[in-house]
Amino acid sequence: MRDATGRTGTHHVTYEFVLAEGSILRTRISHPPDRSTYGKALWAHVLRDQLHVSEAEFWSCVRNGTLPDRGRAPRPPDAIPAAVVHQLVAIFQLPEAEVAAMTRGEAIARLAELWTGAGDE
Repeated sequence: MRDATGRTGTHHVTYEFVLAEGSILRTRISHPPDRSTYGKALWAHVLRDQLHVSEAEFWSCVRNGTLPDRGRAPRPPDAIPAAVVHQLVAIFQLPEAEVAAMTRGEAIARLAELWTGAGDE
């Protein structure tokens, strides 16, 4: 187990979540020495400073599975569309490493070639 700063600890469990822009949210589960519960101030601190959500967002996530808006990872403009990768790998059984080495244009051209049978001559 690690504490919030990354050091080894034995009395807390730390959870980490990496956001799309690269920042890391950390929260830790610990118990008060007398096994009582923590107060509202600590709960507000965990939501605000560790989880970066409002109380309404937290409970909506817990009860309804509605994820808080964390933004999306920017997609590189030349990324191969997922559907193209899927077809090349799953349908036409090209090795993943081969597809990963292709540019967007090469992957789309190769898929068109496979679908039309242009490379079968």
